[in-house]
Amino acid sequence: MAVAIDIYNSNNNNDSYKSSELIIGGAAQAHQQQIRKLKRVVRDPNKSRRIEQTRNHLPRNTRAIASSTNNPELSAITITESATFDQSLNQISMKELAEATRDFSPELIIGDGSFGMVYKAKLSSGIIVAVKKLSPDAFQGFREFRAEMETLGKIQHPNIVKMLGYCSTDCDRVLMYEFIEKGSLDQWLYDTSSTSDMSESMPWMPLDWATRIKIVKGVAAGLAYMHNLDTPIIHRDIKASNILLNANFEAYIADFGLARRIQGSHLHVSTQVAGTMGYMPPEYIDGAPMAKTNGDVYSFGVLMLEIVTARRPNFPFTGEDGREIRLVNWISGMVKQERYMEMVDVNLSRDGLKESEIVEYFRIAMMCANENCHARPPMKEVVQILDGILTI
Repeated sequence: MAVAIDIYNSNNNNDSYKSSELIIGGAAQAHQQQIRKLKRVVRDPNKSRRIEQTRNHLPRNTRAIASSTNNPELSAITITESATFDQSLNQISMKELAEATRDFSPELIIGDGSFGMVYKAKLSSGIIVAVKKLSPDAFQGFREFRAEMETLGKIQHPNIVKMLGYCSTDCDRVLMYEFIEKGSLDQWLYDTSSTSDMSESMPWMPLDWATRIKIVKGVAAGLAYMHNLDTPIIHRDIKASNILLNANFEAYIADFGLARRIQGSHLHVSTQVAGTMGYMPPEYIDGAPMAKTNGDVYSFGVLMLEIVTARRPNFPFTGEDGREIRLVNWISGMVKQERYMEMVDVNLSRDGLKESEIVEYFRIAMMCANENCHARPPMKEVVQILDGILTI
């Protein structure tokens, strides 16, 4: 991982992201040495200095130095830390990300993730990336933020969007991900091409059965990987708009804005309701403070139901009795009546579609979306069940 610190002197008339850069590399420097180097950079912004530090001893006190000094030049300094997790990328500055997104232009928005907008950006190298600018209410302590970014930066799985790096200042935090070209699953289930940038380059078409199964298996594999890490990660917001599709319609889990790690035997305790209504497990709605991996299993089960029915879980619809009903409740009633084929997306071709596979599909989905959190299977088991029953 490469880390850099950008230094910006607000007493200059230069643009806020036209900054000198301190690259973190090898052995720690003393406090006074950092002060002297900061002063030299401020006096001559065209000169840069290198601070050598180990990867495990990042300059955690640098911002405090800039804010606590009585020197009027130093007190006007803003320091930006950035890191890249991909060796193919050069160090990325906040200045370059601002330029690549045209100062985070609304015209380049490609998604609205948890706690921030996502932008399509073209770096100076020509590489296309997705850039997420976190909203201020998503900010946390910087040490915790850095630790979580380093954890997510280490994730390597073919069904999880790769984090490429981040930039952080006192007022802005920006995450950088690989760009997945075909957009979200949500766009392909509901034909949102008229309201997105898909319409010109990728005309909408309904997903066939084999593609839907491939997507389901990909999401399951990604979740199983996260849940079985040495320090498991809970996503907490699995939904169609957080599943991205590449050129071959392979699934990538995205948007880890609500993700949390489980340290040792301790479960993550949250005072906030996490997730999206319709996908959220009932125990979260009832106020359960503990976030567990089986919460993701429930959301995955709901996603499976959405993929086969093309009905939004978070939008209630009118049932046969004229009353509003949510997706899981409606499907539960239809399953009891064995009306499986009636629930299948009307845009899904019936050619070669086996009712026996549809029945098994609903059985697995409802097993995951069980209201009893203790009855839900772990994702590793779900992957095995899917591989043994559903073929592509």
